Amino acid sequence: MTEQVPAKSMWEERYSADHYVYGTEPNAFLRENVAMLPMGDILCLAEGEGRNAVFLAGTGRRVTSVDLTEAGVKKTLRLAVERGVEVDARVGDLSTYDLGTEKWDGIVSIFAHMAPQVRARLHHRVVEALRPGGVLLLEAYTPDQIGRGTGGPQSAEMTMTLSALEQELAPLELLHAVETERIVIEGPGHTGSGAVVQVIARKTI
Repeated sequence: MTEQVPAKSMWEERYSADHYVYGTEPNAFLRENVAMLPMGDILCLAEGEGRNAVFLAGTGRRVTSVDLTEAGVKKTLRLAVERGVEVDARVGDLSTYDLGTEKWDGIVSIFAHMAPQVRARLHHRVVEALRPGGVLLLEAYTPDQIGRGTGGPQSAEMTMTLSALEQELAPLELLHAVETERIVIEGPGHTGSGAVVQVIARKTI
């Protein structure tokens, strides 16, 4: 989609830096709840520089990651080599990327912000792509994050709310679903108090 073109250019430039903009350690919500994800095939959406995918690969799961940028994928592969794990890192636009049908035991979405119409379609495809018993783990910023200066999109429509996610992810069973505030410390790109929505949801049918 044309709206992805400027975003791709921005992220390519950001991830071209030598350092890891969001650090090399996994997202805290993911780390704390990794046991909720089945062992097996895991897909990481909008994976950026690879910190979450590499962490998951280190737990023995088979991990595929998708990011819009070539720079992000290169960093993911570099980090995987440094940590001695394997990640199938792919360049892809999530507005059109084929997630498959009942292909994944788990899908991870960490700060995967995009235009609402693209996000809604993606989340419907996420539901289809999970195997029965499969789990989605998601964390994103809410509109309350705007103006904090601690990371995240600058437009409220690019954030997520629990009420919207409940509709977009139906009929997944919500095992954990909250809007909350927490301290986010993830490299220079995300540091400080953050207003987030957190969801862990399972496909039961």
